[in-house]
Amino acid sequence: MTTAAQAMVAATGRLREAGVDDPARDARVLLAHAAKIDASRITLIAPDDISAEISERYENMIRLRESRVPVSHLIGEREFYGRRFKVSRDVLDPRPDTETLIETALAEPFATVLDIGTGSGCILVTLLAERESAVGVGTDLSEAACLQAAANAVFNGVEKRADIFQSDWFGAVRGQYDLIVSNPPYLAEEEMAFVSPELRLHEPRMALTDEADGLTGYRVLAELGQQFLETQGRLLAEIGWQQGPEVVELFAKAGWTNPRLLQDIDGRDRVICAEKPQ
Repeated sequence: MTTAAQAMVAATGRLREAGVDDPARDARVLLAHAAKIDASRITLIAPDDISAEISERYENMIRLRESRVPVSHLIGEREFYGRRFKVSRDVLDPRPDTETLIETALAEPFATVLDIGTGSGCILVTLLAERESAVGVGTDLSEAACLQAAANAVFNGVEKRADIFQSDWFGAVRGQYDLIVSNPPYLAEEEMAFVSPELRLHEPRMALTDEADGLTGYRVLAELGQQFLETQGRLLAEIGWQQGPEVVELFAKAGWTNPRLLQDIDGRDRVICAEKPQ
């Protein structure tokens, strides 16, 4: 028999050899999932032998993680802004960088929100959960992503205030909103060769790159966004940390008021913020 501690040590070594960034953390989270306990309790079972059933489940997950399948895909969910979101290879994983957009959105009042390219729904669902009087719309070109976002709306109890449907950018959108949010694909096609295997092999390419210069989404948002905003409405979009000046220029040329950049917790440009002109 093998103890939980021994299994984690062995798994950590294998994951480190495979190039995984934080092998000890992943080994711990995956064993907790295999044992069907909360990860915070893993130290309590560390001295104990693990059953053959748990050992087999754990081995299968470690093998997949060695091939760089994301942990979130193996356990089926990812935490974002204090809530859990169901994820799959059909949507981009929610990431801490995007919480900068959430905090900026919540800093001012809004009653209606439009999320362009909603993916997992993490932005829309979080904003509706935090602002209980608000209603919102989420759109995505991917039907599978729309289904995932709708499931997350139900999972987090905001489904009655969220309308999620398939659309190519603003193509199927009607009406005007207080706030538009988006996390468009912002990697240039040439950058895809250098991203991690977790992203390149296991997350939807269409959510990562526009297959061009990485700015296509911002051109669409800058050119069309104003007509879908109420008077004094705001637009917030996540950006790649090196894109700031180019994105600001796009919004300035399109006539937006006060286009500006906001930084993430690491001090990198992360969000473009602009208002509809009066």
